[in-house]
Amino acid sequence: MTFAADRGLSRPRVAFALSRHRGTAVARNRVRRRLRAVFREHAIDLAPGRYLVGVRTAASAVTYRRARTDLMRLLGAANALRNQNNGRP
Repeated sequence: MTFAADRGLSRPRVAFALSRHRGTAVARNRVRRRLRAVFREHAIDLAPGRYLVGVRTAASAVTYRRARTDLMRLLGAANALRNQNNGRP
């Protein structure tokens, strides 16, 4: 995952990169929907900026709970969560 802070944005901008080698279009779209749901659930916690999420494994087999756990870990490592930015919005 890549994060680029941008305080000029009113809300986080999110993009997903999934190769065709990661399954059928149906499987890739399912992964995108799961990831979008996680971002939507935690939108208030996200720092303003641009997010690029690349999927490397067969993520269609990953449950929503596991996707949320992994994505939150990545967001924390990228310092992309508001509560990790020393209280700055």
